[in-house]
Amino acid sequence: MTEILYKDESFLIQGAIFEVYREMGSGFLESVYQECLEKEFLFRNLPFHSQKTLSLFYKDTLLNQSYKPDLICFDKIIVELKAVTKLNQEHRAQVINYLKASKIKLGILVNFGHHPKVEIERFLL
Repeated sequence: MTEILYKDESFLIQGAIFEVYREMGSGFLESVYQECLEKEFLFRNLPFHSQKTLSLFYKDTLLNQSYKPDLICFDKIIVELKAVTKLNQEHRAQVINYLKASKIKLGILVNFGHHPKVEIERFLL
């Protein structure tokens, strides 16, 4: 039997996501959902960083370019938000690249633009 990575933390994050979607529905910009989710995390006392810069390296050399995932929760889960009709491979690749760059093991891709319910996909590095 395989254990789910960060099961309890993921459950708390998903509860906040469902509450934001229940309250706001679909149709807003990603920035609106990010602000709402940040407020919901604060209401629930969930630790997070917003738009934290992740350094990138090429052969152990620091690059000028960097990544800024939408949220990092519990210092070990990347949460990337979208507000699109349908998730595509570029969205999924973005989360995987964030995981590689940060050495974080779990990423959660959230699409608030989907109707009739929010989409949530988990990615493991």
